[in-house]
This record gives sequence, structure tokens and C-alpha cells, in this order.
Amino acid sequence: MLTLLLFLIPLIGGLLILNLKSQKSAGMFSVLVSVLQILLFAYILINFDNPDFQSNLNFDHKWLADFDIRFHLGFDGLSLLMVGLTVFISAIVLYFTSTMNYGKLSMFSALILFTESALLGLFLAKDIFVFYFFFELALIPVYFMANIWGGKNASANTFKMFIYTVFGSLFMLIGFVFLYMRGQSADINTLKETVALLPDGLKTFLFWGFLLAFAIKMPIFPVHTWQPAVYTESPTPVSMLLSGLLSKMGVYGLIRILIPFGYTGVKEFGIIVIVLGIIGLIYGSIIAINQKEIKKIIAYSSFAHMGLMAAGVLTMSTAGIQGAIFQMIAHGINVVGLFYISKIIYEKTQSRELSGMGGLAKNAPKLAVIFMIILLGSIALPLTNGFIGEFLLLKSVFDYLPFLGIVAGLSIIFGAVYMLRVYQKSMFEYPGFDELKDIENKHLWVLVTLALMILIMGIMPNTILEISQSFTENLIQLK
Repeated sequence: MLTLLLFLIPLIGGLLILNLKSQKSAGMFSVLVSVLQILLFAYILINFDNPDFQSNLNFDHKWLADFDIRFHLGFDGLSLLMVGLTVFISAIVLYFTSTMNYGKLSMFSALILFTESALLGLFLAKDIFVFYFFFELALIPVYFMANIWGGKNASANTFKMFIYTVFGSLFMLIGFVFLYMRGQSADINTLKETVALLPDGLKTFLFWGFLLAFAIKMPIFPVHTWQPAVYTESPTPVSMLLSGLLSKMGVYGLIRILIPFGYTGVKEFGIIVIVLGIIGLIYGSIIAINQKEIKKIIAYSSFAHMGLMAAGVLTMSTAGIQGAIFQMIAHGINVVGLFYISKIIYEKTQSRELSGMGGLAKNAPKLAVIFMIILLGSIALPLTNGFIGEFLLLKSVFDYLPFLGIVAGLSIIFGAVYMLRVYQKSMFEYPGFDELKDIENKHLWVLVTLALMILIMGIMPNTILEISQSFTENLIQLK
């Protein structure tokens, strides 16, 4: 029941918030729901190693009984980490939204909670049709948020995003229906045995169908063209959700679905995806260097990171899978921190252009210090969270093919160039803002929390790696 409760709290909370007329009450209630979610997850995390407790985390109920399709939710090491990231990032986004005085706050907060509920359903799904249902559902509230509260081109950009992702998901649905008809089951674990009995040609078909759906969602090169504009034009909370959580749906799908169901295709065609991922990594980094607007730089940076994660996963190595899982958590925290700070800088300077936000460190030293910590995590400095995941991912690619590993390693240099350029232009160069005040306490404690997590994960990475270790070991046995 705890698993079902974790899924239902944001769903019910969102429905209740829709009926609140007071914007202040809506903000406070959404934060209260987030706190409740965090406490429930903390209880699950503390007791997760207890086998008896784990058995109670499985929720399995008839959904379409005549077709043996069940509403089946459950935990393993990968699910635990992704649920934790979802609960934490959603809480940050909801709190941030409540402090920025967005119009129609009750509706905005409710849509964020609906997105959180859909993401939890996806990361906990043990049935392929439950997985597909939430994979699609998570996009709908984000579509409305980006449309209603986005910039002048938000409608066109979000429509493009919607068409891209729905088109890709159609192929995943075809693959799921095919597997269901062959195996007469929708259970993910049961269907792994069905896949093993399929001819190689059908396994290859499943690989390409699933790959397209997940590649668009991440996205990776060359199906990324919807991403930069949507990240930039969307309101900052939506940019946080898209980059911090929804992009991870694609990486999660590669690990949860593509490798066990399409491993024959991974062996034969994985090199193509790895090369495309590295092309996207270098291409996104070079584009980021040439941007002059802070949200665009963060958007292309996120796109570049997705390419490296995809490449690491497709190596089907322990380092690649572990690195991708760790980097999903690290990148989620780092990119949300970067978008958070970009919005604060905009509020203080009324500019998103680097040329219009110089000299902030003089009167905002707290902001400068925290920005530097989050930035260093993003460029993978040792002893930060970004270093662990990026090191494992680069190692996996280098072990797979040394030349590709060397090319991918260039991203470390490029990342430092564009991120340090952002810091230099915003914190030290003129024009300067003599009357600007430092970061407010209402934001300070959140950003300090993010900065501490960046350092703690970098110093004690085994805390996360040990949780996902058994899952990874079972997965790579398919080789």
C-alpha cells in the first residue's frame, strides 16, 4: 500500500489544489504535499534493505482482467533511485513556483503534481501497458504548462514536442502489443522470457521501435530539434521538470525496456547509437559555447549530457549502466540548480542575455559561491557529483572503442568553456548592479541543499552506486 500511496498523494493533492481560490493557500498546500512525499519516501528508503519490507512494496491489482493486464507497481534498486529523484526535484519545483508568484498558481501547482504522479507511475511500472500509459500521460500536464505560461512561441514549440514524442511512442506501443500477443502477458519480467524465443529479425524490429521512442524523449541527435526552443521558451519550473525529470524517462526506458527487450539489436546496432550520442555530445557543447542567452546554454548543455548517457547505456557494460544511473541523479540535481539560478538572475537583472547581467558577485557573494558549486558539478570537477557519472560513462565508451572515448572526452573541455564563460560574464564583468541585493533566504536554503547534495554525492558516491548495483549486475548478464 505504501507504493500506491506514494503514487496517489500528488494525484489527490493536485485535485484538491485545483479547488483552492487563494494563491497563497495553493502554494503552501503544494509544499505541504511535497513534504509529505519526501517523508514517505524517506521511510521507504530507510527500510528498503529489509526483505520483508520490500515484499510489502509490491502493488498488483487487476486493471483489464480479461486481457491479463494489471495495474502493477513495484520497487527495485533503479526504481528507488528514480522515485527519490522525482520526489526531490518535484518538491524543489513546487517550492520555487510558490515563491515566484506565477499567475493561476493553483492550476500551475496542480499540473506539476499531476506530472509527478505520472512520473512515479512510470518509474514504478511492472506492466508494459502501465509503463506506456504513464510514459504518455506525463507529457500532457507539461504541454499545458508550457502553452499557458510559456513565451510568445510556446504554442508552436510545445506542439512540435508533442508531435515528436507521440510519433516515437507509437512505435513503442506497436512493440508492446506485439510482445503481448506473443507472450499472452503484459508483465515486464515475464516478457523477457518471451523475447528470448523470438527470431533475430523480430528482436531487431523491437530494438528500433523502442529506441526511437526513448531517443526522442531524451532527446539525442538527430531527433533533438524540438528540445532547445521548448526548454528556453517554457517557464522556468517547466524547464526544470523537462530537463531534470522528463528527459530521464528516455534514459530509464533504454535501461528498463530497450536492453532486456532489444538486446540483440543493441549488440548489432548499438555502435550506431553510441556514435550518434557522441555526435550530439560534441555538437551540443559547441552550440552551447556560441550561445549568448543563459537558458539556451543550459538547454544545449542538457542535450549534450543526454548523448553521453545514451552512449554509456548502449555499451551494455557495468560502468556504462552504473554511470548512466548515477548521472541521471547528478544531472537532475545540477540542471535544476542551474535553471533555478538563471531565474533568480533574471529577476534581479531583467535580462537573460549574458551581456546584460555582469558584476553580480560584488553585491551577491552568496549567489556567486553557490552558483560556482553547482556549475562545478555540471562540468564534472572531481569531488562533485558530475565527476562520478561522467567518469564511469567515459570509461565505458573508451573500453568499448578507445577512439570514441577520446572524442567524448573533449566534452570535458567544452563544458568548462561554456559554463565558466557564463560565470565570468554574469558574476564579474560589467555593467554591474550597484543596488542589487544578495540572494534571499527563501531561495538560499534550497540552493544550499542542492550544493550540499552535489558535494556529498561526489565524496560518497557508493551510497547511490550500491543501491543500483544488483539491478545492474542482473541486467548485464544478458550479454
